Amino acid sequence: MSLLAVGSVAFDDLETPFGRRENILGGSASYFSLSASHFRPVEIVAVVGQDFGPDHYKVFEGRPIDLGGLVQIPGKSFHWKGEYGQDLSEAKTLETHLNVFADFRPVLPETSRSAPFLFLGNIDPVLQLEVVKQMAQRPRWIALDTMNFWIEGSREALLAVLKEIDILLVNETEARSLSGERNLIKAYQKIQTLGPRILVVKRGEHGVSLFTPEGYFMAPAFPLEEVLDPTGAGDTFAGGFLGYLASVDSLDFQNLKKATLAGTVMASFTVENFGTTQLEAVTLERIHERLRLFTDMIQVAGN
Repeated sequence: MSLLAVGSVAFDDLETPFGRRENILGGSASYFSLSASHFRPVEIVAVVGQDFGPDHYKVFEGRPIDLGGLVQIPGKSFHWKGEYGQDLSEAKTLETHLNVFADFRPVLPETSRSAPFLFLGNIDPVLQLEVVKQMAQRPRWIALDTMNFWIEGSREALLAVLKEIDILLVNETEARSLSGERNLIKAYQKIQTLGPRILVVKRGEHGVSLFTPEGYFMAPAFPLEEVLDPTGAGDTFAGGFLGYLASVDSLDFQNLKKATLAGTVMASFTVENFGTTQLEAVTLERIHERLRLFTDMIQVAGN
């Protein structure tokens, strides 16, 4: 059984201090599925335009990624243009063209409505709730990503869908904006009352903070010699994190900690090159090797 992901498949124009790329594959569902599929089969629900050609479909071929819910309609695909300065922690958006994504109303294929695990990518919370209502039965867990645009501009709709989910993945700014609390522990306590039992706070180069009723866990970022492009790192983390959880079918604290490490390792591959390049090339052997190395790095032996 698959992990169902609803989000965007897009094209990006990127510029960082280390280079420039145009019209490369992007979007939350792309990064998420390429990452999660190393742990669990994935089904994508998204929309693309007529400019999404055979070469783009080939990126997903030969992997356990079901594109039955990827709808192609007349028009152009979602296109984002951004740049990074010397501080790679935040991109400056230069242009956003929603194109066919502007009228995206996700419709789940009949075969996807019984998926045991559901990831709601960063889209309008009204649409996220519509997806939940399309499920034939409640998944074993539902995870959701959002951003300040929805927290500030569609708060009531977001609060409605938060009541339905188990896991919330956001960054520090978003956690504070949603909760009204600066301290992340207090933010988690407030967010718990809104619905999610588990909070994952993505902190970029400072790692990840995991908050659960059973305890808290903090993981550093994986140390790298070179970071070329941080675009998609958060969605890649979500794919590794949720893909691992789906593979073990358990939300116990130990598995949540292991999932945090898996997500961190997957994100470390993404940032080493532009776009999805590294995710397309990485092997399961390299993932396990880096995961073993990362686990050894943060483990303290002895009494």
